[in-house]
Amino acid sequence: MSTSFAVPAPRSTLLLRRRIATYFVGGVEEVPGLVGALAQGGRLVHELSVDIRDGVRESSMVCAVLLAGDEIEPLLGRLRALPSVVSSELA
Repeated sequence: MSTSFAVPAPRSTLLLRRRIATYFVGGVEEVPGLVGALAQGGRLVHELSVDIRDGVRESSMVCAVLLAGDEIEPLLGRLRALPSVVSSELA
């Protein structure tokens, strides 16, 4: 007697390069926490650019991250939850 089971093939999640723009307060001291939130879970961060200007209240960080479509909102939510973040959106 032979029994066979159908085992679904693992789904391939298409990772796309997503550009994210984040505006934050607190200056350079906040950058490690922002980058840590981006890289959480082993994500690859590309083209990271931070603009901090003397006398300007908000600083900005723009980067590209390899993400699947269902990971976008959780990542943006994690960034927005940081106390220093004013906004974080797809660019």
